[in-house]
Amino acid sequence: MAIPVRRRSARERRTSFDLRRTALGFALVALIVAGGGAVLRALWRGAGLPAVAAVPAAVLALAAALVVLRRRRARRVAAAVTDAAYGIVDAGLAELDAAETDRARPRPPEPAAGAVAYEELDPYAFEEAVAGLCRRDGCADAAVVGGAGDLGADVLATTPDGRRLVVQCKRYGPENRAGSQELQRFGGTCYAVHEADVALVVSTGGFTEPALDYAEQCSILCYGPDELAAWSEGGAPPPWEPAGAAPARGRSDARLSGP
Repeated sequence: MAIPVRRRSARERRTSFDLRRTALGFALVALIVAGGGAVLRALWRGAGLPAVAAVPAAVLALAAALVVLRRRRARRVAAAVTDAAYGIVDAGLAELDAAETDRARPRPPEPAAGAVAYEELDPYAFEEAVAGLCRRDGCADAAVVGGAGDLGADVLATTPDGRRLVVQCKRYGPENRAGSQELQRFGGTCYAVHEADVALVVSTGGFTEPALDYAEQCSILCYGPDELAAWSEGGAPPPWEPAGAAPARGRSDARLSGP
C-alpha cells in the first residue's frame, strides 16, 4: 500500500529560505561590524594612539552616517512636499482658468422694453435674461446662482426696498407646464433655506391649476408667458412691487393652456 508523501508548498519553501537568508544576513552584518572594529583598532594602534580615543571616533562616524541618512530622507520629504505644492498650485490655476472662461462667456444684454422670445433661449440664457430684467428694474445685485446644489434658486437679488428676492426659472415649451410638485420643492427651500422675502417662479410654459393653488397658499408669485411678456415689455411693474401681485397669479395663461 502506497503512502502518500506530502510535498512542501512553494510558500513553505520560500518561508524557510527567507529565514535562512535572514540568519545569514545577521551573521554577515556581525562579521562586518567585528571586522571593521578590528581593522579600526589595528589602525589606531599603528598610529600610536590610545584605544580609548577610538570611542569618540566611532561615535563621530556613526553620527556622520546618521546625518547622511537624514539628509537623504529630508530630500525625499522635501521632494514630496514640493510635488504636492505644485499640484495645489496647478489645481488653483485650473480653477482660475475655468472662472476666467466662465466670466468671458458672453452674457445677454440687459433686456430693454420690447418683445423677447424667451422660450427660444437655452436654460442658462433664460436665467441670465430674468436676472437682467431684475437688474433693469432696480435689483443691482441680481445674479444667476443656478446649478448643481442650488436647492431651487436660479436667481438671487435684493429689491430696491431691501427685500431678498429668490427666483426659480423654468424654460419650458408650450406643452410643458410647471406642476405642483415643482412648486412644492421650491416652496420647501425658498423661505427656509434661501430666506426669501419675495419668492418668484417664472415659467415659459405656464403652470397647472394645482401648482397655482399651492403657490397662492405659500405666497409664491407665478409668472407665466403672458406675465413675463408684460414685465419684459414694460406693460406691468416688476413682480416685487405691490401693484404687480395681482397679475403675478398667472391664471390667464394656465386656463388658455388647458385644465
